[in-house]
Amino acid sequence: MENFKYFDGQHCETTATGTLLRQLGIELSEPMLFGLGEGLSFIFWNMKTMDFPFLGGRVKTDLLTENIARNLNLELKVKETASVKKAWEEVKALLDAGTVVGLKLDCYHLEYFSRPFHFAGHYAAIYGYDKEQAYLVDTRQQGGKVQTSLESLALARAEKGPMSSRNLYYTLHPGENYDLATVIPVAIRNNAKAYLNPPIQNIAYKGILKTATAIRDWFNTSKNVEGEFAAAANIMERAGTGGALFRNLYRDFLQESYALLRRDVLKAGYEDFVAIAALWTNVADLFMKVSATGDRLYLEEASAILKDLSAKEKQAMERLAGI
Repeated sequence: MENFKYFDGQHCETTATGTLLRQLGIELSEPMLFGLGEGLSFIFWNMKTMDFPFLGGRVKTDLLTENIARNLNLELKVKETASVKKAWEEVKALLDAGTVVGLKLDCYHLEYFSRPFHFAGHYAAIYGYDKEQAYLVDTRQQGGKVQTSLESLALARAEKGPMSSRNLYYTLHPGENYDLATVIPVAIRNNAKAYLNPPIQNIAYKGILKTATAIRDWFNTSKNVEGEFAAAANIMERAGTGGALFRNLYRDFLQESYALLRRDVLKAGYEDFVAIAALWTNVADLFMKVSATGDRLYLEEASAILKDLSAKEKQAMERLAGI
């Protein structure tokens, strides 16, 4: 593809969508994309079919790109199909026409993942193919511009399970001009409103408070404390979250927004999230100590910090809701 520009990012959906945006001439930072995507949230998710609870720090899959498109006045086209053949033919036709395409898939099947695991809410952008290989843009951690076999890509797109879709792909198309000075406060208010009014108890600040207690049950019933708590810590700090379970990205979004708009509430929000992000890193460190030692003392320290985080994040988002 001529004049192709790829996006260098840490998080899969902002990296994929950022790559599509670059083809439209829209050059925004990853923190700005996360903020305009109204991305900050939290979920504590525990199902019998899961090996251990999932701690997530962002809004549900697909929603981030929908919010970005709406806030930037872009047209988002999303398609799903149960047919593997049709799914590839449609993406292939778009590529042949010079359009970069966003894909949702299960990263387990992607051959460039050195440590494959099932996660069907992963995103990548596809910009080319040949008879055997698909050429993708994935996160910095996974290599940026990468490739995988067409067979593995088909398996990744068609995988079933939590957060999966039926061979979902999407494209972005130009719309009306946008004004960051207008859009940023709207995105912040929307994010704050959603965060402060979670539909169930395991989401947002209520979910963080629930987690403070639930990790005790997790510890008591776990058959693999070492592996499970280390995995949760890695998700918080290194699994494409920008560190601190996306709080670093939101912190940097607020800093960039303050530099642009010079509004005191943004500076205060940035300072709030400096402290909040550091506390999330502390929780991850304590989870690693639980993993290494099996000592319940570290678990109780993490529980206390999570209670504090629940209150701090609620207060920070209440402040930002008034922007």
